[in-house]
Amino acid sequence: VRVFPFLTESTDYSEVLPDSFPSAPAEPLPEFQLEPEDGFIVKNRPVQLRCRASPATQIYFKCNGEWVNQNDHVTRESLDQLTGLVVREVDISVSRTQVEELFGLEDFWCQCVAWSSAGTTKSSRAYVRIAYLRKNFEQEPLGREVRLEQEVLLQCRPPEGMPPAEVDWLKNEDTIDPAQDSNFLMTIDHDLIIKQARLSDTANYTCVARNQVAKRRSSTATLIVYVSGGWSSWSEWSECNARCGRGWQRRTRSCTNPAPLNGGAFCEGPPFQRVTCTTLCPMDGGWTEWAKWSACGTECTHWRSRECQAPPPRNGGRHCIGSMMDSKNCTEGLCTPLDPGMGVAVYSGLVGALLLCVVLVLCVGVLAYRRSCRHLHGDITDSSSALTATFNYKPPRQDNPHLLHPSAPPDLTATAGTFRGPLFSLQQGANDPHHKIPMTTSPLLDPLPNLKIKVHISHTPYSTRSNVYVFKLDLGRDGHSGHPHSGHPHSGHQTLPREPGHSTSATLGNLGGRLTIPNTGVSLLVPPGAIAQGKFYEMYLLINKWEKTTLPSEGSQTVLTPVVSCGPSGMLLSHPVVLTLPHCAQLDTPTPDWTLTLKTQTHQGAWEEVLTLGEESLSSPCYLQLEEANCHVVMEQLGTYCLVGQSCPPQPACKRLQLALFAPRAPCLSLDYSLRIYCTQDSPHAMKEVLELERSLGGVLLEEPKPLLFKDSYHNLRLSIHDIPHSHWRSKLLAKYQEIPFYHIWSGSQQPLYCTFSLERGSLAVSQLTCKICVRQVEGEGQIFQLHTDIQETLAPCSPLPSGGGGLPSSQVGSYAFRLPTSIRQKICASLDAPSARGCDWRMLAHSLGFDRYLNYFATKPSPTGVLLDLWEASHQGDADLVSLAAALEEMGKSEVLVVMTMDGDC
Repeated sequence: VRVFPFLTESTDYSEVLPDSFPSAPAEPLPEFQLEPEDGFIVKNRPVQLRCRASPATQIYFKCNGEWVNQNDHVTRESLDQLTGLVVREVDISVSRTQVEELFGLEDFWCQCVAWSSAGTTKSSRAYVRIAYLRKNFEQEPLGREVRLEQEVLLQCRPPEGMPPAEVDWLKNEDTIDPAQDSNFLMTIDHDLIIKQARLSDTANYTCVARNQVAKRRSSTATLIVYVSGGWSSWSEWSECNARCGRGWQRRTRSCTNPAPLNGGAFCEGPPFQRVTCTTLCPMDGGWTEWAKWSACGTECTHWRSRECQAPPPRNGGRHCIGSMMDSKNCTEGLCTPLDPGMGVAVYSGLVGALLLCVVLVLCVGVLAYRRSCRHLHGDITDSSSALTATFNYKPPRQDNPHLLHPSAPPDLTATAGTFRGPLFSLQQGANDPHHKIPMTTSPLLDPLPNLKIKVHISHTPYSTRSNVYVFKLDLGRDGHSGHPHSGHPHSGHQTLPREPGHSTSATLGNLGGRLTIPNTGVSLLVPPGAIAQGKFYEMYLLINKWEKTTLPSEGSQTVLTPVVSCGPSGMLLSHPVVLTLPHCAQLDTPTPDWTLTLKTQTHQGAWEEVLTLGEESLSSPCYLQLEEANCHVVMEQLGTYCLVGQSCPPQPACKRLQLALFAPRAPCLSLDYSLRIYCTQDSPHAMKEVLELERSLGGVLLEEPKPLLFKDSYHNLRLSIHDIPHSHWRSKLLAKYQEIPFYHIWSGSQQPLYCTFSLERGSLAVSQLTCKICVRQVEGEGQIFQLHTDIQETLAPCSPLPSGGGGLPSSQVGSYAFRLPTSIRQKICASLDAPSARGCDWRMLAHSLGFDRYLNYFATKPSPTGVLLDLWEASHQGDADLVSLAAALEEMGKSEVLVVMTMDGDC
């Protein structure tokens, strides 16, 4: 080790050392193989800083701008076996006293400086701080009682410490690992979220903070998950308790579905119900008087009978007791009964005669049946011939006067018909009769639903052969022909959709970009990092046309935005993207009168709910930010989306409509003249479609479109024309007004709706038209068009209105798509992502920007600030200056970020 005793703490090594080696050979600049690392002083243990460089003739530490005394250095020298260059390594110790003696805002730092004959090299700074962890938590978790399956948030703000404390959660003293139990989620703010409370989540929860110095435990928060009781089903009604007369019946239920647990509320209502009942009293039966004795029989006895009808037993009464028949000898012993054998012979003769009659009747029936079937000869086709789909049918015989004339073929109005019903065997020989035998019971035909038979007539007029009718089977699906069904645009193929003026596409990668459909207000923001590094996708944005889309609204719902598809569907995103849609819901009422739901379309074409505004939970796949005219959907799954809404009682909701008045382009060479009034949703896309339609028809816009609030009141939209100068003009409309049905407007179909007023002028010399057109909802608001025009004056054709961000390019790729530079964005995220003791973190930024409706969505993201900045970029499209963002940061007291924005941006 070479020592320079003339150097002191105040000596500038850079001035002395180069002159000490005037004859040193040329060497490269020193390169650090090991740089000093940040360290923390725990209690009174000093921190060791070490660095190593090669080639190095000298190496020393400088701390806080001053050289460290050479006696405090421990230097080692070695030779690199590969390069043969000198490697020097130096260590110093930094004590707690040295750090505490430093005054100022900057932390204690040290830097290593190495020399060679080529010059000096400085290492990065290593900061040395005193480690500590305060005792008191800034916020401790609080015990709660929650219902089953409710979302639970347990908050914890650890004590201030250096380095910042790491936080773990304990459940009954066992560490919670969200990787093993997906029902738990820890946010970047160290909060614990239980997505759906289970009975097993009833426990004591503790927040534990630790760093290199100490470990702190918060107070225990007891979470009780309760279950409110639910009634079981009612039992059957019991029997009436009174056997005779008025009584009552009852049925019961129990509070066991489920039973209340952990202090849950007991079921409300009675556990039983009782109703009155009436039971008819039972009446026992009674015998009638005996009937007269019968005549004396062959057995020398006569009989008499009686019935249990005085009264008959009713309502469960007992039957009469005793015998119904009574007999006695009628000759007082003077008559002897016949021999029993004679009676048997008589009865046997009667039975034999009856059997003979039956046999004769059967023989006659068989003969009659054979005679009637003499002309019946037919061959039933087997199952294979039935499925080959070809049957020959001969016309009827001429000897049957009830059938059609044999010389004329059947009257078939079409060459191909459709037959549904039982099949018949039509294959017969040349001399076979014409009878048809049904085959509907064939089991081979049962699996063929919706069987169709097309009938084609084929006969030769000059042939003496009988006409032949060929039946060909056409097995369709669901009653349709075999043509392929046109499915959803994304149902299987991956071709890029192209709709001129209604779509855009671009190839995007890791740098992100923005897709915008001009003059529609529809855009898709893909932030940097949303696409994995090294991957590129051909992304598209498409507004589905109304004639190709099924409406997502159901019942009283109304469509509020265009149906927009973004893709490719199924694409994996690393970060959320932001889809911007214009909507026509009126939101300026003091009380919420809308229930808004975001829907997505499946590959099968069905619509499913994604989320309802105000009912978000941790399982919600996206976040919806609603503004006066636009909604921004923060999502991680591309697809087809639309916003629908319905009135939230008791107030009826209102939609914003636009009314546009068009007329034919001048000059008008006919006496007829028409005015068309369109009623569309108040969105740039809807008006763009109307202007494109009128441009194709040659129409001109007479006045600027007027707004109209359309209320959910089931009243129609009424249009009427007034103050026509009848001396020169007359209306062809007989009715006083026209109406557009309420449902046609409220359903939200993207099809343009309009009414036409047909006028006729008295002569071609009449060119001035003055009138008034009123448009209003029955018992609602309205608008008036005061028209004064010269129909012969040439007006400019319809052109798109400059609204909805029409000046923006259709696609922007990379950093050009974002107003916020990458460097500023990274510094803002680094400053606000970590929880702050004073609350000046991403949560305050969300509050300042108005994005704080559901903070738990952002808390689950790796960088909540990054998602907030993406949402800010999307919501300030076209006017995204940094003033609003800088004002929010200034309000939060983030002066260091403002300095960066002033230096790097154009704030």
